[in-house]
Amino acid sequence: MSAIAIINSNSFKKYLNYRCNHFEVAQFPLRTQNKKVLDSIGDNALMLKVKAGELDHLGLLYERYKRPLFGYFYHMNSDKMLAEDLVQAVFLRVIKYKHSFRGDGQFKTWVFHVARNVNADHHKKNKNYTSDIEDEHHDLVEEETGIHTKEDQLIQMERALTMLDEDKRELLTLSKLKNMKYREIGELYDCTESAIKVKVFRAMQALKKQFEALEMMG
Repeated sequence: MSAIAIINSNSFKKYLNYRCNHFEVAQFPLRTQNKKVLDSIGDNALMLKVKAGELDHLGLLYERYKRPLFGYFYHMNSDKMLAEDLVQAVFLRVIKYKHSFRGDGQFKTWVFHVARNVNADHHKKNKNYTSDIEDEHHDLVEEETGIHTKEDQLIQMERALTMLDEDKRELLTLSKLKNMKYREIGELYDCTESAIKVKVFRAMQALKKQFEALEMMG
């Protein structure tokens, strides 16, 4: 199976979701009142209530987004405990900057913008994380005997994705694994949908080369 076919496959998404779902994400220290009633309220409406000072409503937003955010941070950093910490940091920052949410765009786009900033800020303070990530994935693949099975290919694809530079890895995480639309990613990057399509295409080509190089190494 080709690299592009693998990353676009449901099997790869299920494989990564399976890995992430085996981790328990901590509860946010705010309780949600009347959850059954609030389940019918949209993300933007809940966030506007939070903005107005009704912080109990943030608990449901946390329940809705803790897994997608955990997956984003885990795919970006390959570190379970760090991913969990950064999810918490996102929602603490949501509280701190709640006044900046206007409600004219999707909450999903806004919260992932916060997540990108949290991730970037973390790595400005910890600049030696890349080699650690690569070492961890190298150890994982060293235990394998070769790319012979479908599961082996999925593991190798995960390693290839991790070895991309951060911008390309983030683009593919958002577009292929978090299923964000090009328009939504464009809002995050402050560029056009067409520009994002080009960036994703280039990222896919880079991933293909990395995957093929790993396959040749056996």
